[in-house]
Amino acid sequence: MEVFSFLIWPFAACVLLILIHTYFGIHILERGIIFVDLSLAQFVGVGIALSFLFGYEGTERYIFSVAFAVLGAFILAFSRRIARYTNIEAFIGVLYIFSFAASILILDRSPHGLEEFKSILNGNIIWVEPQSVLYTLILYFMIGVPHMLFGKRFLELSRNGNGGFLWEFLFFLSFAIVLVKSVQMAGILQVFAFLIIPALIGRLFTREPIKVLITGWLLGLASSTFGIVASYKWDLPVAPVIVASLSALFFLVLLIIGISRKKNGHDLKMLSGVSK
Repeated sequence: MEVFSFLIWPFAACVLLILIHTYFGIHILERGIIFVDLSLAQFVGVGIALSFLFGYEGTERYIFSVAFAVLGAFILAFSRRIARYTNIEAFIGVLYIFSFAASILILDRSPHGLEEFKSILNGNIIWVEPQSVLYTLILYFMIGVPHMLFGKRFLELSRNGNGGFLWEFLFFLSFAIVLVKSVQMAGILQVFAFLIIPALIGRLFTREPIKVLITGWLLGLASSTFGIVASYKWDLPVAPVIVASLSALFFLVLLIIGISRKKNGHDLKMLSGVSK
């Protein structure tokens, strides 16, 4: 019972992360800018690194993070225009490398730079507190409501680019605000895995957004449950365990589908030969 009461809060945090990041993952895959999450999360990490350097905590750290989230959203809102002049994935990669290097340079001046850098990458979701989970629920709900109300418009924007700069900015701003809380709670690696892998697995079976969403939710929750229990039982860092289990699940599903389709293709050839 004591173990259950300890693990229920990191599990609840993972549920919230899976629910909202799988949704955003569908949009990111539709846009074809796979590493935008990693790039934007690392850009937010620059704000977190600066707050570490200046010794800020709590509200001040959050303000720094939000400020860089807004700036990052503003930059990425121009992504379709930037794509006219250069490869957008390359641009996002350069933004990530810049943010990564800037974070290292800033944390190098911090007394506990290495530990703080590990915190930004891996987070510490196993020690998440009930109050933090509640605040996360409220924030994600506030972000989720407009996406539910204007879901078709946001999806059309992601698929075909039908929408102006304001809608682009609102999409990336809401995404960036989610990342601020997510990175602080779970770290960049786990957030990136939750964004891409569940939606990617769902798209192996179907391209219908609602089916992709449900599939991603179920598989993401299964991997999170395994990762949290394994982390607690074997004293392993929870974020890498969850990321590794999600990745292994993706490779396994991909292998099974590949073998199944190859077998079906072989059977069709045999039937075609018999019919002739």
